[in-house]
Amino acid sequence: MRLRGRHYLMFWLLLFLVVAAVVTLRQSAAIRLATSLRILREERATLEARQADLRRRISEAQSRGSLARVAENLGLHEPVDSEITPLVVPRSRRGRD
Repeated sequence: MRLRGRHYLMFWLLLFLVVAAVVTLRQSAAIRLATSLRILREERATLEARQADLRRRISEAQSRGSLARVAENLGLHEPVDSEITPLVVPRSRRGRD
């Protein structure tokens, strides 16, 4: 069976359409992936900003001034020398061999 001119034309046209469809599918997948990547990067930036804010708030809450205000609200005061009792921890026998 010999192929005629119109068959060659149909074959090349069909091949072109298949290749064009594959390229279109790849481009669509790449666009979806790029969109997902952009969304994830934005989410990461938001989370990093939140983490920095939380770290700042923790540092602020641990500061001496902040703890002193909380202690005053609870009715606590700074101890004077007579109120400080040093604790002695006995050494363990297994501590150093």
